[in-house]
Amino acid sequence: MSKSRTSKKEKISVASEIDRTEERKLHCKNSLERAEFRQRKEQLSDNDRLALEDEMIILNERIQKYEKELQVLRGENRKNMILSVALLAISALFYYAFI
Repeated sequence: MSKSRTSKKEKISVASEIDRTEERKLHCKNSLERAEFRQRKEQLSDNDRLALEDEMIILNERIQKYEKELQVLRGENRKNMILSVALLAISALFYYAFI
């Protein structure tokens, strides 16, 4: 079963992985905004306030993790783009050289 998961994950394109990660990051940012709004507007008990602050810390860590992951994915996407352009240029060179 884990073998099928790894092969399925390998088939996912970098661009779709970037989109998914951006969606997750956006979801975390929205949750963080709601938590910050709740912290400002509601009268919370000490336990609720501490729990909310812990949740906000976790959300901030997730957002930072997603930003690092996006940076890596975008670098990989750039490499793929450069490779594609190089292959296109080589193909065009061979086409014009031999035809």
